[in-house]
Amino acid sequence: MNGSSSSLILKTLKLKNPKLLLLESCSTLSHLKIIHGHMIRTHIIFDVFAASRLIAFCIDSTLKTSSLLDYATRLFSQIENPNLFIYNALIRGYSASEIPHKSFHFYTQLQRLDLFPDNITFPFLVKSCTQLGSVAMGTQAHGHIIKHGFQLDVYIQNSLVHMYATFGDIKAASHIFHRINRLDVVSWTSMIAGYNKCGDVHSARQLFDRMPEKNLVTWSIMISGYARNNHFEKAVELFQVLQSEGVRANETVMVSVISSCAHLGALELGEKVHDYVVRNNITMNLILGTALVDLYARCGSIEKAIRVFEELPERDALSWTTLIAGLAMHGYAKRALEYFSEMVKTGLTPRDITFTAVLSACSHGGMVERGFKIFESMKRDYGLEPRLEHYGCMVDLLGRAGKLAEAEKFVHEMPMKPNAPIWGALLGACRIHKNAEIGEKVGKILIQLQPEHSGYYVLLSNLYARANKWENVATMRKIMREKGVKKPPGYSLIEMDGKIHNFTMGDKTHPEIKKIEEMWDEILRKIRLAGYTGNTADALFDIDEEEKESALNRHSEKLAIAFGIMKTKARSPIRIVKNLRVCEDCHTATKLISKVFERELIVRDRNRFHHFKGGACSCIDFW
Repeated sequence: MNGSSSSLILKTLKLKNPKLLLLESCSTLSHLKIIHGHMIRTHIIFDVFAASRLIAFCIDSTLKTSSLLDYATRLFSQIENPNLFIYNALIRGYSASEIPHKSFHFYTQLQRLDLFPDNITFPFLVKSCTQLGSVAMGTQAHGHIIKHGFQLDVYIQNSLVHMYATFGDIKAASHIFHRINRLDVVSWTSMIAGYNKCGDVHSARQLFDRMPEKNLVTWSIMISGYARNNHFEKAVELFQVLQSEGVRANETVMVSVISSCAHLGALELGEKVHDYVVRNNITMNLILGTALVDLYARCGSIEKAIRVFEELPERDALSWTTLIAGLAMHGYAKRALEYFSEMVKTGLTPRDITFTAVLSACSHGGMVERGFKIFESMKRDYGLEPRLEHYGCMVDLLGRAGKLAEAEKFVHEMPMKPNAPIWGALLGACRIHKNAEIGEKVGKILIQLQPEHSGYYVLLSNLYARANKWENVATMRKIMREKGVKKPPGYSLIEMDGKIHNFTMGDKTHPEIKKIEEMWDEILRKIRLAGYTGNTADALFDIDEEEKESALNRHSEKLAIAFGIMKTKARSPIRIVKNLRVCEDCHTATKLISKVFERELIVRDRNRFHHFKGGACSCIDFW
């Protein structure tokens, strides 16, 4: 049936049955039933074309409820000779549902009736395979596409590229992509998404740059690809290109950009991005609002995080949790617990990640008794079974309070096998409290669990060094060398005038490195007068004292601090992000710098925030 005859029949049907016209303005299931009832009474329901319009309405309706899909299926069962249009509509409907496997049921039926699938059938059949995540069914669907001669249809090719890319089979996706004669925006975008999913952002960007035309979806996929693959600076840079080309971003793009600024600790950039959201009247939905709360918390501006949270038009459990976790990370335990109490009063049920944040706050605040009460309430009041993350918080809580024997007993009595982070929390507490006996036992367990993890060797070595067990230190270093275990390079980030500066230990690449080193020498001279001596105990064991001290003075955060003091106004705060745990010597030096230079230094390391002010740190020297 061609297009002109179809519209003629539909027009005739509408003239005979005005109720069909009402389908266009139908807005509820009850209205649909009235129209359906009229079609039954007037016998028009027996006309396949009229019935197909009713089913198509159920599938394409903006109501998008599962009851409409069920209604369409019941209606289908009453049609004596359903046509391909009806089968395609049902395949399409179920491909976007929570039960996509039902698409195959209708595909099998149409074949049994000797109906031939067309280029509308297969894209939605492939979509169902993608939704199910079934490689086997996807391969079979591809075989049927070839069998029926549709392998060169661009619509079907695009769906196959998307399917294989989603499955992570980038080779198959690329093979189909390069066979498409008329590449469109969907083709390019699907392939770019596939490369990003596989972590190959370089190939994704090459395709992105070659695209003759880009839409907002393409920009969003490329920016989010950078963010998800930890190329945060690239995500921010591409957003700046998007702005220069006059493209207006949407909520999805902004969430990726804000998340990237948060990971970089780039407060100034983050504020500019927030301003972009406001200026462009981008809807402040829950996801975007929560991302902004996380941004300010991660960038060390907890008061701004609270302000954004308080101004959110609506809040869910995740937005509350994000703020509570931010407060905990900054060491504001009391305020975190106050917000937790407020959350519960609103009637929202805390999630398991909420309890991780709250227990972390108790740990940072040394609230042992309160922490245990909250831990016990998880199962008793909310029916949540504590997970490894929650047990890890409790071990950290006991360890921070110096209750090492109780912490060890707690680990051994856990209902599940403790993992490396739990033992690691206990080992960290042993290092702080100088308990070599328990620390040695825990360290050996950790090295067996994760022999490639350098951090545990370093922690155990530092513990031995504190106990003056130098032979054991040497043994640890020897084992690391024999196993080829290397400590990942530390780096520190500092934002200056909207640009991220990256420093690594002994860095010589920065264009102002000579001035930075001179500034550090000046800082060193002043803090030595205030009592700084340099803690070389945690430095490498197989170099002499002079080299150890030189190595300590070239740690990445020290270079970043020197750069910050050199470039900022007196008494203004300095914010730094470090990828590893702050070493003890840098921690001591930074406390003295905050006192001597009358500066607040906000350092985010792998575990938490350190607010250095007046010669003290918010972590109370436990991190």
